[in-house]
Amino acid sequence: MADIDGQAKIWLVVKPEVGLLWLLGGVAFTAVLVHAVLLANTKWFPTFIEGKAKVAIERVIPNA
Repeated sequence: MADIDGQAKIWLVVKPEVGLLWLLGGVAFTAVLVHAVLLANTKWFPTFIEGKAKVAIERVIPNA
Protein backbone atom coordinates (compact mmCIF):
# COMPACT_ATOMS: atom_id res chain seq x y z
CA MET A 1 0.00 0.00 0.00
CA ALA A 2 1.50 3.30 -1.05
CA ASP A 3 1.93 6.18 1.34
CA ILE A 4 0.09 8.87 -0.61
CA ASP A 5 -0.22 11.52 2.10
CA GLY A 6 3.14 11.22 3.89
CA GLN A 7 1.73 10.10 7.25
CA ALA A 8 3.92 6.98 7.51
CA LYS A 9 6.99 9.08 8.32
CA ILE A 10 5.71 9.76 11.85
CA TRP A 11 6.52 6.15 12.78
CA LEU A 12 10.19 6.82 12.03
CA VAL A 13 10.15 9.21 15.00
CA VAL A 14 7.60 7.57 17.30
CA LYS A 15 7.32 3.80 17.75
CA PRO A 16 3.80 2.54 16.95
CA GLU A 17 3.61 0.84 20.35
CA VAL A 18 4.09 4.18 22.10
CA GLY A 19 2.18 6.38 19.64
CA LEU A 20 -0.94 4.21 19.58
CA LEU A 21 -0.92 3.92 23.35
CA TRP A 22 -0.88 7.70 23.74
CA LEU A 23 -3.55 8.13 21.07
CA LEU A 24 -5.98 5.64 22.62
CA GLY A 25 -5.20 6.90 26.12
CA GLY A 26 -5.92 10.46 25.02
CA VAL A 27 -9.24 9.46 23.49
CA ALA A 28 -10.28 7.57 26.64
CA PHE A 29 -9.21 10.46 28.89
CA THR A 30 -11.14 12.96 26.78
CA ALA A 31 -14.30 10.82 26.88
CA VAL A 32 -14.13 10.52 30.68
CA LEU A 33 -13.46 14.25 31.01
CA VAL A 34 -16.47 15.17 28.84
CA HIS A 35 -18.77 12.92 30.87
CA ALA A 36 -17.45 14.33 34.14
CA VAL A 37 -18.07 17.90 32.97
CA LEU A 38 -21.60 16.99 31.88
CA LEU A 39 -22.33 15.36 35.23
CA ALA A 40 -20.99 18.36 37.12
CA ASN A 41 -22.68 21.10 35.10
CA THR A 42 -26.13 19.85 34.08
CA LYS A 43 -29.27 18.86 35.95
CA TRP A 44 -30.65 16.46 33.32
CA PHE A 45 -27.58 14.33 32.56
CA PRO A 46 -27.44 12.37 35.86
CA THR A 47 -31.14 11.52 35.48
CA PHE A 48 -30.56 10.43 31.90
CA ILE A 49 -27.63 8.19 32.90
CA GLU A 50 -29.77 6.52 35.59
CA GLY A 51 -32.23 5.44 32.90
CA LYS A 52 -34.93 8.03 33.43
CA ALA A 53 -34.62 9.58 29.97
CA LYS A 54 -38.29 10.56 29.64
CA VAL A 55 -38.17 12.53 32.90
CA ALA A 56 -34.92 14.17 31.81
CA ILE A 57 -36.38 15.15 28.43
CA GLU A 58 -39.52 16.58 30.06
CA ARG A 59 -37.34 18.79 32.25
CA VAL A 60 -35.48 20.17 29.26
CA ILE A 61 -38.53 20.38 26.95
CA PRO A 62 -41.61 20.92 29.18
CA ASN A 63 -44.26 20.01 26.57
CA ALA A 64 -42.58 16.83 25.22
